[in-house]
Amino acid sequence: MIRGSISAAAMLAVLVAAPAFAQPQPAAPKALARNFDGVWTNATVTRLERPANFSQLVVPKDEAEAVAKATKARNAAANSASDLSKGNFKDENATAGYNSFWIDSGEGLMRVRGEARSSFITSPADGKMPFRNRAKSLALMNRDGVEYQSGRGAYTDPEDLPLRERCLIAQSDAGGPVMLNAIYNNNYSFMVTPGYFVIDLEMNHDVRVAPIFASANEARAHHAPAAIRPWLGDSVAWWEGDTLVTETKNVNPIQEGRTLTPVSAQGTVTERFTRIAKDELLYQFTVDDPVHYTKAWSGEYSFKPSKGQIYEYACHEGNYAMAGILKGARLAEAAARK
Repeated sequence: MIRGSISAAAMLAVLVAAPAFAQPQPAAPKALARNFDGVWTNATVTRLERPANFSQLVVPKDEAEAVAKATKARNAAANSASDLSKGNFKDENATAGYNSFWIDSGEGLMRVRGEARSSFITSPADGKMPFRNRAKSLALMNRDGVEYQSGRGAYTDPEDLPLRERCLIAQSDAGGPVMLNAIYNNNYSFMVTPGYFVIDLEMNHDVRVAPIFASANEARAHHAPAAIRPWLGDSVAWWEGDTLVTETKNVNPIQEGRTLTPVSAQGTVTERFTRIAKDELLYQFTVDDPVHYTKAWSGEYSFKPSKGQIYEYACHEGNYAMAGILKGARLAEAAARK
């Protein structure tokens, strides 16, 4: 989705971006191996965990084609012309915030090296996150989701509002760690310099900056003190051959409680970026956190080239809505007292 003007980080990425992508290649040319510059997308109907209708990671060709066909048909129907003879339209679905114009579901299942995938998670084999206590780890996230869709919440102060209402970080967890896709705004601008790896997200204007060091040991030695826990965590990076590795620790404690992939102060997320073809950037991740999970878990998916550039996502509606939400909660409390 395009909003506002081009962000500064996106403009810089565009200025140094690689030429337009050609037809798919079997392997990334050597000149592109360490070049991730440009705009990429992870738009797909595949999500992090495997749904019950799939029994394995790799989806057979006929099933994958059926999903792609259904996705295409659904998008075509949703984007068809409205029947104006029916009179004025009524918006009676309070949980449907966007019509199909805004939706970016890709062209079916995620494909990695040509294989259709039913989930991003590859380990454990069942495609599920190995929570110690799923309900406990996701309690605030689930509460925020109910409040966001229903409008019913305590709303005692601005900090009580969901992060998506406050426009602080991407509500889809697009910035990670782990970087996930959503119903829209699935574009990323990547830029690699000799000293930094920069990821500019379309969703909620988040930017991740990871300094690049000569080795894993040197990178890990430059993590910020544990007391510093920024949004999206503290990331450092290094090269392993033509793979750029990032390690993220110390995720903000508020984000920990309000994300689909919670990571505690004891957790570490390792992400790997490898250009495996001219039109494919492999993204692999491992989450190791003994607080939330019984064991480390991993996954992967592929970013594909996206046309255009990243524009600023100016989330001002959340800023303006906050006063109305809080005032509405106070009026509801006054009415209850009467």
